Amino acid sequence: GQTTYSTGNGPYAVVAADVNGDGKLDIIVSNYWSNNVGVLLNIGNSTFLTQTTYLTDSGPVGMTATDVNGDGKPDIIVPN
Repeated sequence: GQTTYSTGNGPYAVVAADVNGDGKLDIIVSNYWSNNVGVLLNIGNSTFLTQTTYLTDSGPVGMTATDVNGDGKPDIIVPN
């Protein structure tokens, strides 16, 4: 079956990365009309927590997650 998770308005791009270092891929979504990025943490069994949002400038259109500063944790890069 299909499971639906709420995001902000105008979800534009989605990437998966282990944001919290627990070995599970989390979901990161750019929400164009909400001007934010949402992170849905994976708690196992294909279940994700409600998104935590981080403000961006106007209209985030895409994103990527990679370790920019070499600390072993993914950083979220958002062009807008």
